[in-house]
Amino acid sequence: MALVRLVVVGFIVLTVVYVCLSLYSRSVRREKLEREFDEEIREGDRDGFVREGLRDYDQSLRRKLILGVYVVPMLAIAATVYVVNFM
Repeated sequence: MALVRLVVVGFIVLTVVYVCLSLYSRSVRREKLEREFDEEIREGDRDGFVREGLRDYDQSLRRKLILGVYVVPMLAIAATVYVVNFM
């Protein structure tokens, strides 16, 4: 029962961390795109440029790597439980 409680609470905490990290990463990317438009392009539709850049970001590897927030701690917990109980 304690393991189930640990997994549920851990999943909730990791979800909060994932959402915060995802929002932060997206805002950093948005700022970078806005700065790039202001410094280099300077003509055309700024909002469209940023929107297209964020669409590309949504399909990027970096966005998918943020899912490691779930994978790495769960693997660490599983390895710890295995080592403590079976070795």
